[in-house]
Formats: sequence, C-alpha cells, structure tokens
Amino acid sequence: MTPATVPHPATAPGPTLLIVDDDEDILSLLTLFFQRHGYVVRVAEDGVGMAAALAAGAIDLVILDVMLRGEDGFSLCRGLRATSRVPVIMLTAMADHTDRVVGLEIGADDYLTKPFDARELLARVKAVLRRTTEAAGRPPAETRPCLSFARWRLDVARRELRSEDGTLVLLSGGEFDLLLAFVEHPQRVLTRDQLLDLARGLSHAAYDRSIDVQVSRLRHKLEDDPKNPALIRTVRNGGYIFTPQVRHQ
Repeated sequence: MTPATVPHPATAPGPTLLIVDDDEDILSLLTLFFQRHGYVVRVAEDGVGMAAALAAGAIDLVILDVMLRGEDGFSLCRGLRATSRVPVIMLTAMADHTDRVVGLEIGADDYLTKPFDARELLARVKAVLRRTTEAAGRPPAETRPCLSFARWRLDVARRELRSEDGTLVLLSGGEFDLLLAFVEHPQRVLTRDQLLDLARGLSHAAYDRSIDVQVSRLRHKLEDDPKNPALIRTVRNGGYIFTPQVRHQ
C-alpha cells in the first residue's frame, strides 16, 4: 500500500495523522474512523512508506505500530525522534509493561495495547494534539520566561532546551513537560503523583514507572554523570528534587 492522504470530505481539513501499520484491515478501519472525525489521514505499512509519507507534507501526529515487517516501530520511533519532535503514539499487541517502558524511553508520547477501542485511541490523539496546540498558542516569547539553570537554558515559549554554547537538545513532549515541572518547582521534593499532575504530558500514563523512565532520560541529556545525578536527585520514599538555582531571563 502506498502512502495516501484522505481528507474528510464534509469539513475543512483537520490535523494530519500518519498511521503506520502492516495490517491492512487496521489501516482501513482507522482511516475511515478518523476521517469521520475530521482528520486528514496518511497511511504506510513499513519504514519506507513512513519516510515517504513524512516527506509528502507536515504531519501533526504519528500512530506507529511496534510489530512491523522489516524495521520495527521502536527503531523507527528512535530514528524519528533524532530529528523531529512530532508526537508519536505507539501501538503494540503485547501487554507487557516492558514494551511500554521501552516506548517511553525512545521518545513516544503515548502507548496503547492491542486490541483497543478506536474511541480510546481518538481520546489519546486529542489529548496529545491538545498539548501541542496549547504549546503553540502560548503568549509570544517576550511574555514567556526563559529559565536558566546550571549550564542549561529552557525557552518556555519555544519549548526548547539549549546548552550554554547554544546547542539544541531535542526533547519529547513528555520530557519537556516533566523538565518544566522540575524547573518551575526547584529545590523541593516532588512525589511521583505530584509530577504526574504537574507534567500534563504524562497524565495519561499514570503509573510510577513512567516518571522514573522520563527522569532517567532527562538525566542522560542533562547530567555530566547520569549514574550519579547532581541536578535531579532521587529522594528515598519521597520522589525527586531538582537541585539547581533557577534564574528567570
């Protein structure tokens, strides 16, 4: 099946989804379902088709199956995340939490296990896109603070993290939301439940391990020695504390 774009015929084009799955029945069903809800849909059955669909025009969100012929969804997500922050929802036939953790570790924004109710997937898509829209619709940069800590600078308006030499560090939506929660509440112990509430990008995955995974990923991007973190420290039986002084610019 070649990548296809199918706009909803009765309304102005809505957000554009790319659905990557090698099950033609699932592709057909999801395409029709999302069309009825006003979305533009592109589809692909493998990594080659996914690359072609991404090159064909802007994508607002990718729904990516883990088990694909050829390169699997984890590998494709990892490659995508190296160059793009487009939101990704991963689908898997396995209910093992290990798969979910792996998905979060490589930058997926959400995760859903097959079989699933299409209405639940729609709700997840809306939630992820709502966060993206909220970020894009925030006040202009001059009215939003840039927050500096240690040797890092977090641009809240542009949702960008840069090192002191200006190098851009790519963060997933969940990583950015969690880091912002830390930076806005420095030098205080935050429980995992508090972090789930503060980092709205993680609220859909309300279990402790999701926070631990995202913290681990942030440490690998921020810390000089992720195994002995100085910026985000674990508080035994408490949660985490963000230790640096934060400066508003």
